Amino acid sequence: MGEHILVATRKGLFGVGFNGVAGDPRPVGFLGDPVSAVMQNEQDGAIYAALNLGHFGAKLHRSDDFGLTWTELPVPAYPPGEGEDAASLKFIWTLARGGLEQPKRLWAGTLPGGLFRSDDRGESWELVESLWNQPSRSEWFGGGYDDPGIHSINVDDNGRLVVGISCGGVWISEDDGESWTLGGKGLAADYMPPDRRNDPTIQDPHRLAVCQAAPDTVWCQHHCGIFRSDDGGHTFTEIKEVAPSAFGFAVAAHPQDPKTAWFVPAVKDACRVPVDGRFVVTRTRDGGASFETLSKGLPQETAFDLVYRHALAVGGDGRALIMGSTTGALWLSEDAGESWRLLSTHLPPIAQVCFVGKP
Repeated sequence: MGEHILVATRKGLFGVGFNGVAGDPRPVGFLGDPVSAVMQNEQDGAIYAALNLGHFGAKLHRSDDFGLTWTELPVPAYPPGEGEDAASLKFIWTLARGGLEQPKRLWAGTLPGGLFRSDDRGESWELVESLWNQPSRSEWFGGGYDDPGIHSINVDDNGRLVVGISCGGVWISEDDGESWTLGGKGLAADYMPPDRRNDPTIQDPHRLAVCQAAPDTVWCQHHCGIFRSDDGGHTFTEIKEVAPSAFGFAVAAHPQDPKTAWFVPAVKDACRVPVDGRFVVTRTRDGGASFETLSKGLPQETAFDLVYRHALAVGGDGRALIMGSTTGALWLSEDAGESWRLLSTHLPPIAQVCFVGKP
């Protein structure tokens, strides 16, 4: 395995292969604190970690020495408001880098549904008001939280952004966030009355993943199924008859092959455990026409692992995958999911995993 791994958990940030330490995941920062998001900007190697400290608020840190030391940064802040118009940061749900021509650019998706931009490596933040001021925002609502939240920010190097909001649908900007179009046509919300089932404003995309080499291909793990878009998120086609289940939270898109993606199925809605106690990953290599069930190395009886939205990631080679569960188990695959190796069974509940490279 040529890359290193970061694991954001309810009780700190852990690393595999960091600073000469191999084997079991070891703490690399914030032990005991909930880490809600982690990412590396591969353009300069900086690593960012967001914390959700509840009563003490959200925090954001950057490391420029691969996790040896951390610098605290300002967190995004909403403009002042009154009454129902007042908004305050609950936590940072996701972080993303800018395009190749924007080496200092960061994007942050938050609860309650704000998209923020930084052009100075997180030293300051600006609310993207062009999305915040959309008239339909009044119809957004929480999917599992009281407030809507932005959990997916996909950036390509042509200035396009594809953003997923629970529950606020899929939003697309072709001009680096200056203006927005509501996408998601074809998504279907069975939890709504029939006349609003296909309303793109209130869809709950659990996670959006884009093929970096072919960014018109957008995979969606939705609350009500699996969908694929071939036009950058404007329209989606439902992928039906996915065994053992089309419900889940995570999806990883192959970085070069737009027809390949991985999912982690579960029993739908309130139950949210593996189907029949068998923990598996499903993979399509033909654009969703068929799915393989991958289970080698994963528990196949009495398993209760759930994989959150950001807890499945694929490496740059399209073969290495890392996956973490709410029960604190961490697995690695080095053959595109054909087999899995258990790295740990005793981590805190895992919110996010990612591969990082040492500059």
